[in-house]
Amino acid sequence: MHSAISIAGLSKRFRRMDALQELTLEVPEGSVFALVGTNGAGKTTTIKTVMNILKPTQGRATVLGTDSRQLGPRDFERIGYVSENQEMPDWMTVGYFLDYLKPFYPAWDAARADELVKQFQLPRDRKLRHLSRGMRIKAAMASSLAYHPRLLVLDEPFGGLDPLVRDEVIEGLIDSAGESTIFISSHDLAEIESFATHIGYIAEGRLQFAEEMASLSARFREVEVTLAQPSQLPSPWPDHWLRPESSPAVVRFVESRFESAGTQDKIRNLFGDVKDVTAYPMALRAIFVTLAKSGARV
Repeated sequence: MHSAISIAGLSKRFRRMDALQELTLEVPEGSVFALVGTNGAGKTTTIKTVMNILKPTQGRATVLGTDSRQLGPRDFERIGYVSENQEMPDWMTVGYFLDYLKPFYPAWDAARADELVKQFQLPRDRKLRHLSRGMRIKAAMASSLAYHPRLLVLDEPFGGLDPLVRDEVIEGLIDSAGESTIFISSHDLAEIESFATHIGYIAEGRLQFAEEMASLSARFREVEVTLAQPSQLPSPWPDHWLRPESSPAVVRFVESRFESAGTQDKIRNLFGDVKDVTAYPMALRAIFVTLAKSGARV
């Protein structure tokens, strides 16, 4: 499968701070790739570097086959970009704004623009400066989706939006999934989980892992072991068993490399005879919290 975005050894330094450290990442064409991490992890720096807003200190990225440092107006005819603090000409009305953009995009689809205006319930005659934050994000989304971009890059688009507006924005994204590759950073993990196909986790400027969402969901389990008799945690403790908790009769931990038979065998090898082993699926938010608190690289 080809990559819409290919990043190799990308680093970005601001004076004495390393915001990105040798990040390597592939975003497959046609995917909805979510980049997640805590505040300051490097998500926005990654996106701004890929979009040629920031220059890398070292390494490189290609976007739709073009070196990110060479991205220009012709390339952005195929790329949509919406950021958390989207800048737009506030004196324009929504209708004027969309009409103004039309000549810049050869693939602009007026019928699609009208559909998005109706879908997002955007007031054509209202000036952008008078729109709520949610309406501004929806106007930015409409302006980016109207020309059927091959790649849509979204930097924290859900921040501060009420649940109804989030649902409307996500519905617009889902409608465009398939015709566009979507690369999105977000803290809204519950919403991301509902439509992302791939996930990347970044911490302190380093990529910890990147994989398909189905693979991530399959390998993480919250495990509860009921012991046949009181026992202490075995040593050495497996490094992929995260955040262990124990009482005299029960041990709990998060298994980050779950395999039904293999995990059961390892538990019995370490604890001996056990009464019961139960493994519970984990939501993306629970996985994220586990990784952030344990500082694990898995």
